[in-house]
Amino acid sequence: MARAGLTADRLTQAAAELADEVGFENVTVSALARHFGVKDASLYSHIRNAHDLRVRLAVLALAELADRVSDALAGRSGKDALVAFANAYRRYAHEHPGRYTATQMALDPDTAATSAAGKHAEMTRAILRGYDLWEPDQTDAVRFLHSTFHGYVSLERAGAFHSHPRGVEASWLRALDALDSLLRAWPS
Repeated sequence: MARAGLTADRLTQAAAELADEVGFENVTVSALARHFGVKDASLYSHIRNAHDLRVRLAVLALAELADRVSDALAGRSGKDALVAFANAYRRYAHEHPGRYTATQMALDPDTAATSAAGKHAEMTRAILRGYDLWEPDQTDAVRFLHSTFHGYVSLERAGAFHSHPRGVEASWLRALDALDSLLRAWPS
């Protein structure tokens, strides 16, 4: 018999905490069942399978990250908005490594459309309008920014930057300066 109080939302929140502890790729129905002290089968009345659990986790993480970025962006524009967005993104990745990994999960189109993924894109587009970028350049710049932020954070989390005496934070700030300069001089 399932422990009273288990819900899909409670399981998703526990999966998020577990992802931050052991890694997104190690979040399984069995690991979650062990966390709650129940049998795997007890969870299937709340979630369909491991994939469903991971999708729920990705949707939760996207919403959390969108809220953080939105709060950071409030009242900012131009370079201030770019830096606030980037720093909120990076901070979330460091504070919630498993959840951050979940935000990179490919979602089916229906799930993506109802998740906070669109909010992320719209916040990025709002920043880019401050640089007077419009379509199709906006889409290219959204992809460029996401690739830059994700690439930097991923390499940093993997320890790839720690063998050089220049501080990682100094390089991050310089990269943001370079992004600002590039966005102001985006090729037409």
